[in-house]
Amino acid sequence: MSGLRVEKVVTSGTFSIDGGTWEVENNVWIVGDDSQCDVIDAAHDAEAILAAVGDRTLTHVLCTHGHDDHIDAVADIRAARPDVQVLINDADRMLWDRVVGTPPEGGLDDGQVIPVAGSELRVLHTPGHSPGACCLLLADEGVVFSGDTLFQGGPGATGRSFSDFPTIVDSIRQRLLTLPPETVVHTGHGDDTTIGAEAPHVQEWLDRGH
Repeated sequence: MSGLRVEKVVTSGTFSIDGGTWEVENNVWIVGDDSQCDVIDAAHDAEAILAAVGDRTLTHVLCTHGHDDHIDAVADIRAARPDVQVLINDADRMLWDRVVGTPPEGGLDDGQVIPVAGSELRVLHTPGHSPGACCLLLADEGVVFSGDTLFQGGPGATGRSFSDFPTIVDSIRQRLLTLPPETVVHTGHGDDTTIGAEAPHVQEWLDRGH
């Protein structure tokens, strides 16, 4: 575990779906040590992401889901680092295929363990925001990377194609709120939160719906 660290790079671009386009800022997370690392979500700006990676070996790009704002830097990262393995849950391939012209190197399956810098990331399949949405648990550090499944203040958006509000709430209740309350939630957009901060609000989410 010595030397393992989590770094954040905020990138800017657009998100497009269902005929609409919005300006967004994304959180890109880098997990590793001084020699190797993994990137969680290749959003918008490959140059900024690769600058943060530096001369370390980039082993994986792990895609929490297939919306274009989370994968639109994949091609440029692959071009710069041809040995990188880009992984995404198979249920989001219909989103991936709209953005990236070639298949991913592999899937992200529920329970899959991805070693990184002497620790491991465990895949939690959390559908709802999209069918293949996943979170990545770094249990040794008390951290979960939630993509767009859980934010500070509630679930990710479900008003677009391939999304479903009851499904995302079930995913959060069953897969995330069962984690220790002190677990830090590193989100795909915006500020961090904790499991303990969000857990009391489940009924409010259900009452609010979408």
